[in-house]
Amino acid sequence: MQERQLEILRAIVDEYVATQEPVGSKVIAQRHPIGVSPATIRNDMAILEDAGLITQPHTSSGRIPTNTGYRVFVDKLAQIKPLSSAERRAIETFLSLSYDRDDLFMRTAKLLAQLTKQVAVIQYPDEGKVVLAGTANLARGGAQESVASIFPVLEALEEQVVLLHLLADATQSIQVRIGEEQSEKSLQTTSVISLGYGMEGQFTGALGVIGPTRMDYALTMAKVNAVARYIGQFLGGTTSG
Repeated sequence: MQERQLEILRAIVDEYVATQEPVGSKVIAQRHPIGVSPATIRNDMAILEDAGLITQPHTSSGRIPTNTGYRVFVDKLAQIKPLSSAERRAIETFLSLSYDRDDLFMRTAKLLAQLTKQVAVIQYPDEGKVVLAGTANLARGGAQESVASIFPVLEALEEQVVLLHLLADATQSIQVRIGEEQSEKSLQTTSVISLGYGMEGQFTGALGVIGPTRMDYALTMAKVNAVARYIGQFLGGTTSG
């Protein structure tokens, strides 16, 4: 696949995440520095569609990413950007107010849900206990999500064993599972971003977020990464103190 076609895929993902509307060639030409005409972009979009990376919903002239397109985006295009100093200070301040370990994990889950606008889940170190926060975020995704599609997800998230399974493959590098890549059928309309946390390379627990497949992967990965780093630091400080 040509570099330009990957840039067009990136533009489609970015626009669709931002607007929740199918993306046309004129929008890409106007808003993204691709450097070619809408006609050329349309030709490249046809190639992307033939490759199964984008699709045309209904009779709209625009395109939206497929789960395969999101996979290519995450693997080839998504860049984890560091948080601003203000965001880092806000995380540190919020977590530093914890008065015990249970409060720390509740705060961490709540903070991650607020930062990502997704459902957040965190596993206690070396335990089967899991804390969940932000389930109301599932209903804030817009018209794409119906009550019928959200209910099975909410039902699945009530099961601790499901939550533990979501984090089972978390390592100290970010893992992203998109749609049908998840073994839990009720969650195959969502994506999960997970990451292990610990101190000095020692893996002690995991956290992650669950959200729609059209989530902002690069930004969400950055925030999951930041929160995982801070929870590891706080636990390390607590343990050593």
